[in-house]
Amino acid sequence: MSAALIVIDMLNPYEHEDAEPLKESVAEALPSLRELIDRAPRADLLTVYVNDNHGDWTAGRDKLTQRALAGAAPELIEPIAPPEDTPFVVKARHSVFYRTQLEYLLRQEGVDRLLLTGQVTEQCILYSALDAYVRHFEVVIPRTAVAHIDAELADAALRMMEENMRADVAASVDDALEAAAA
Repeated sequence: MSAALIVIDMLNPYEHEDAEPLKESVAEALPSLRELIDRAPRADLLTVYVNDNHGDWTAGRDKLTQRALAGAAPELIEPIAPPEDTPFVVKARHSVFYRTQLEYLLRQEGVDRLLLTGQVTEQCILYSALDAYVRHFEVVIPRTAVAHIDAELADAALRMMEENMRADVAASVDDALEAAAA
């Protein structure tokens, strides 16, 4: 069994209506996310960044990273900016799987367990977890490495992922890495 760390939508310029509560939540999640990214290679996890193109069909890793770094909260981008040697997938909708090549990449690498991290718990994380579940991937959600806009909706989403999609909602980075290795 092989696992992958999926870093979702972290290249955000934070120039939208819900930016303030999201930035606060991202700041709380950032240390855990950074730790997961740092520990992933030692845990033999494939790391894949998947990011929304924000409607720009010419955008890729470099353009999305630069746009986010030039946005309202570069301090939330710099610690987790995707390295050049890390797989990067562009998406246009909420799910990391919707019309992307992510599933092909994961199957090619023999991955069957996903650690979903990033933002937004009650949106893109939830929809990605559902799509992973229907594709027969096991899902781990490190609670401390996902960010939300609305805390109540995020808690409800985590509960739905746990109960309806059999996701392992891990309480810590260590628990998430242990679940990935199981």
